[in-house]
Amino acid sequence: MTPVNVRLREWREADAPVVLRAFQAPDLRRQAPWPVVTLKDASGWIASWEGVGHAFAVVEGERVVGNVAVTKLDSHGNGWVSYWVVPEARGKGVAVAATELVARWAFDERGLYRLELGHRTNNPASCRVATKAGFLPEGIERGKLCYEGVRYDVERHARLATD
Repeated sequence: MTPVNVRLREWREADAPVVLRAFQAPDLRRQAPWPVVTLKDASGWIASWEGVGHAFAVVEGERVVGNVAVTKLDSHGNGWVSYWVVPEARGKGVAVAATELVARWAFDERGLYRLELGHRTNNPASCRVATKAGFLPEGIERGKLCYEGVRYDVERHARLATD
């Protein structure tokens, strides 16, 4: 795989069309706290990060191709990482590169010690992202998520500042 060159930047109001298009992908629809079906919804999604954590637009060249975030920061130096990539940019290492960048930022700039993330056990692509970005598996959380009446197990991963 060719190394991917991405950078992280703050989300901008002008990115709303990218967010709207991204959340039209069937597997991303559940990643938003509400349905993102209009530009106003997409703008609201961007604005919703204010005060709840740090979300970054993942930029490849001049195109926004994804999101990576650290939320749930606590007094113990822990944070929760999440990521998504638009379908047309998948399979190139974008999510891995962005997750590595946000981890370095969280450890170096925010002084966090432990970062966690989780993925459904039926999502091997997300598992590969986590492990390639240095997040070690820590176990299965049985029946943690429920989508449309179906329960899903989640595999938790973590990366420490000392890893």
